[in-house]
Amino acid sequence: MASLLRTTPTHLLRSSLVSSRRAALPFLQTRSQSNGPPLANTPVSNFKAPNAPSEEASALKDSNKPASFLGTTKRLPEFNLHGKVVLVTGAARGLGLVQAEALLEAGATVYALDRLAEPSEEFLRVQKRAAEELGTTLHYRQIDVRDVAGLNEIVKSISDSQGKLDGLISAAGRQQETSALEYTAKDANTMFEVNITGSFMTAQAVAKEMIRWGNGGSIAMIASMSGTIANKVHSLLPPPLLLPPPADHKSQGLICPAYNASKAGVIQLARNLAAEWGTHGIRVNTISPGYIATAMVEALFEQYPERKRDWPTQNMLGQLSVPQQYRGAAVFLISDASSFMTAADLRIDGGHSAW
Repeated sequence: MASLLRTTPTHLLRSSLVSSRRAALPFLQTRSQSNGPPLANTPVSNFKAPNAPSEEASALKDSNKPASFLGTTKRLPEFNLHGKVVLVTGAARGLGLVQAEALLEAGATVYALDRLAEPSEEFLRVQKRAAEELGTTLHYRQIDVRDVAGLNEIVKSISDSQGKLDGLISAAGRQQETSALEYTAKDANTMFEVNITGSFMTAQAVAKEMIRWGNGGSIAMIASMSGTIANKVHSLLPPPLLLPPPADHKSQGLICPAYNASKAGVIQLARNLAAEWGTHGIRVNTISPGYIATAMVEALFEQYPERKRDWPTQNMLGQLSVPQQYRGAAVFLISDASSFMTAADLRIDGGHSAW
């Protein structure tokens, strides 16, 4: 070998070594020639998610054997909510119901609490799907979160019947758009009773049961980006006389001082509950959505069409969110995927608050 090195020109030796490496590792040659991925990582066209394993497919047909494609032993098991009992307030419809369905898909047994005498038709669809497709159950309990005695009774009865309580998503809330100069004390107190005190008392009732069973748990409260920022609005006063008044100067933006204050309270409340209950293994976090295109907001756009035009321009993605975009956040916060996360605010607002 020494003589070969002494007698062979350097450029021929280098060429011989490269050729031998290419022969041993053909994917390197392919990559260098095509400047694309190696053969071992060829892109797959028309990719579709694989079917659930056969044992899960059969379990999905039996409501006594809950199954979940996501959360199996080989597929992100930390997201698995099988055997978990989770309460969701404000889940008769809207964002609360969408998040309840996500929890069901992850395998949880879900109890929806809402003040409506009857849940929405969409709720009935989700309830039917839970039993027939997801192998779990969705229940409904009517309660106003301001009824503290009734709330405690319902939460304890659920806990007793299930022998545990693992999670809560506090999504019950109230919104009212009124200028600060016109807000009444009665309306402001109602806002705070539902959004702050109602969330507080619900979390308290659930935490008592979690502590009673000694298994810890996770609580997620729905706050808002408006709990951190003041929504941009045009002046409610007419512009100077020298300038022509814009046609929409009184209606553009979102004017809800009590609501924003209540959501700020929810964020701070969660931090304090997390500090007190962490020793019991209870985590408390908040989700702060941006503008959501719900049925209620769509009706608002009919009254203020300029909002439908302008609101999407106020975030970095240039669009409004939909309730389905918060499904993953609910599962993440309730599951063990967020096991080291507490006293945090998960802001999902398309970058609105970061300008």
